[in-house]
Amino acid sequence: MTVVRSTLPEEALGVTGTALQETLVDLLGLSLVGKQAHWNIVGPRFRSIHLQLDEVVATARTHSDTVAERAAALGVPPDGRPETISATFALPGTKDGWLRDTEVVELMVSALETAVRRLRQRIEATEKADPVTQDLLISITADLEKQRWMFEAENQPRDNAAG
Repeated sequence: MTVVRSTLPEEALGVTGTALQETLVDLLGLSLVGKQAHWNIVGPRFRSIHLQLDEVVATARTHSDTVAERAAALGVPPDGRPETISATFALPGTKDGWLRDTEVVELMVSALETAVRRLRQRIEATEKADPVTQDLLISITADLEKQRWMFEAENQPRDNAAG
């Protein structure tokens, strides 16, 4: 059943639909990883990282809604069902139980870096297929790169001489 007809040619729609669906899964999964870490973080930097994880979750959730609505606008039904996320999620995830603050930072750097790398591939793929979607993916990439940078800065060695 076709409910919404796409404004894109079929080939471009295939490329764009795949890019949007994969991005939706990455973002929904990233929000789950962020929340799991948020609930289980322990360590001296608990509070600051706990709050920073909320920022990542909010960013991922906001962008996932935009991505899903872009897909729907193009006539591609977005699939954010738990079983879809579970079956296709490709970013690093949390281990079971409590997570040291340093582990959480390393996890988030890795997950965000992987998400950004995957987004950059989709940016390239959608360049000709759909510049509007490409622009959306560029915007998401910028936000996730900012979050990755903020987490990466958390685990840099502290130089006592620098005061």
